[in-house]
Amino acid sequence: MLDFVALFRPLFERSQSLYFVYHVEAKKVEYVSAAYETILGHQPEAVNEELPQLLARLHPEDQEYAAARLNHLLNGKFVEDVEVRLLPPPGTEGRPQWLCLTVGRVEQAPGQTYLSGTVQDTTRTREYMDNADRFNKKKNTTLEILSHDLAGPFIMIKQVAGYVSERIETLHDEQLSELLLTMQTTCQDSVNLIRDFVDNEFLESSGVNLKLERVDLAAEVGEIVQEFQKSEAEINKHVSFESPETCYLHLDRNKFMQVVNNLLSNSLKFTPDGGHIHVRLQDQGSEVLLTVVDTGIGIPQKFQDRLFERFTPARRPGLRGEKTTGLGMSIIKVIVELHRGHIWFESEEGKGTTFFIRLPRQESA
Repeated sequence: MLDFVALFRPLFERSQSLYFVYHVEAKKVEYVSAAYETILGHQPEAVNEELPQLLARLHPEDQEYAAARLNHLLNGKFVEDVEVRLLPPPGTEGRPQWLCLTVGRVEQAPGQTYLSGTVQDTTRTREYMDNADRFNKKKNTTLEILSHDLAGPFIMIKQVAGYVSERIETLHDEQLSELLLTMQTTCQDSVNLIRDFVDNEFLESSGVNLKLERVDLAAEVGEIVQEFQKSEAEINKHVSFESPETCYLHLDRNKFMQVVNNLLSNSLKFTPDGGHIHVRLQDQGSEVLLTVVDTGIGIPQKFQDRLFERFTPARRPGLRGEKTTGLGMSIIKVIVELHRGHIWFESEEGKGTTFFIRLPRQESA
């Protein structure tokens, strides 16, 4: 019979991933590969003596999550791509180290239960992805603010040109009338072009395949709100945010942040100058509730039942003439439902609109 352990040993010993075998009943590491020294900075022979200190360095925000994954594993389930953070050793400074674990449970006989798996250091990859996601969120928010700011002057010029056209009708100057009409058309085309660009960014980022990861939603939404708050003077609206200090759950970071960004953009478009937009995040244990409240013009009653339809008849230009495809709300609903969530709203004309998103704390398999 082939000795598979011997065949795979060169892979274990030379791989940059750490391979291990842990005896559950004996509470002892039976095997750890040479990458233990590379990843964790200690000699493999000392792993059992150092294990309590390593576990003590687990980031406080990850401890409950790690305990839940361990319980899942001990109940006979396979866990894959579990990401946790290790704090720097006591007395030292530095950033947390990201580790990604994949572990299986094997019971060979009564009293002989083993956990075997791999550990990878994903710190550099995680930092790169976090920076990319942060840039992407800032880009989307900046586009929304710019589209709002740029549309205003074009619509004002269009309105002035229309007013002048009415006043010079008695002059019967066809050339001047044609020039003014060109100004109006060019301004509207420019507003449409700006909105088309922003809408296209949203549509391209909203494919149906989700990549779930553990995310601190309080921090992610807070970053988006901060970008809007930095531009309060330009957008002439007050934006506020309240949430718990942290709020972890599994979701597709990029797609869901685009949902939040789009909801804030809609509030921006339909809230008059001097209005208020308030974002609230509530941790309700097994669920999370996200609320976006504005003091805008509200949604007409006749359109409320059809707001989430594709190419909904409820689509309408913003207060500054911003164009809409009528696709935004339907895509938002799809993304929320792919997260097993539920979205609904309450609105009254002249008093504002409140959108609610309820998300379950689903975990990756």
